[in-house]
Amino acid sequence: MLDLLKFLKEHNSPLVINIFPIYMLSTKQMPVDFAFFDRKNNSNYSIKDGPYIYTNIFTFTYDTLVSALTKAGYSDMQIIVGQVGWPTDGFPNANPKYAERYHRGLLRYLKRNEGTPLRPNKTINVYITALSDENRMVTQWGEYQRHWGIYRHDGSPKYKIDFSLKDRDEEPTTAKGTVKMPNRWCVYDQSVNAGNEKLMEQVNYACNSSDCTLLSPGATCENLNSTQRASFAFNMYFQMNSQQVDYCGFQGLGVITTDDPSTPNCRFPIEILSIDVVDNGAWKMASYNKDSNPTIIPLGLALSALFCIVLFLCLIMWF
Repeated sequence: MLDLLKFLKEHNSPLVINIFPIYMLSTKQMPVDFAFFDRKNNSNYSIKDGPYIYTNIFTFTYDTLVSALTKAGYSDMQIIVGQVGWPTDGFPNANPKYAERYHRGLLRYLKRNEGTPLRPNKTINVYITALSDENRMVTQWGEYQRHWGIYRHDGSPKYKIDFSLKDRDEEPTTAKGTVKMPNRWCVYDQSVNAGNEKLMEQVNYACNSSDCTLLSPGATCENLNSTQRASFAFNMYFQMNSQQVDYCGFQGLGVITTDDPSTPNCRFPIEILSIDVVDNGAWKMASYNKDSNPTIIPLGLALSALFCIVLFLCLIMWF
């Protein structure tokens, strides 16, 4: 670490850190209100370090690093927060309500430029994570790692946040251009008399190849019964494979339906159509045919066809 700091100092580079308040709550057993910049529920929890008092995790974590840098001889090194945010699912207290509260407080704090007790009146550079959920993110620190997004995968915002720092009470603009796949889901066919062992085997297969983090403790789909959990797993695998019929087999246990299997607390998602799909290293453009099945058109072929059309029109105009 000292070698790294020396290298950064020699090249006049900042030290980049990530601050994840919800992770600290889970590991340090702090009260949830300590994560936020506003104090509610008459919370008086704080951490005192000599003359300094910390009332939220962000400033406490930031100054912990400042203190360590000072002891290492780099008291003036610039710090950039490379990632900070609040997840909306996959963990206790990970929800849109808390995410909105956290980001609103964070942006108010940043606008005031008040700094921290060890670095008062200093501007803090922060990158908020993340714009959208990432269903392939590693989950070694928690299932919530796939649910940092301000936006859902279809481009709709989850909660109110004002990037202009004007503290407006409104949601960000909905993304344009997304195309939702047909309203169909892959669910567990309860008419098939499957043994528990076979069913669990297929559920595990589906989850290992897709994203079942919403079934984890504290997540929105935690309380589904066994058959609903199987349906959720099957559907995630089906959706993440572009709703191709072959991905709803599960050895005869899966069936495609147009009846939404969602519950009041758990939404069974429908994927959007990817604009670009990577297949065997070649970039491709995806579109739908009249039967609502994905048709993959190689990008090179599409560009060649476009070139031919343009050339044909130019020849017509020339003659």
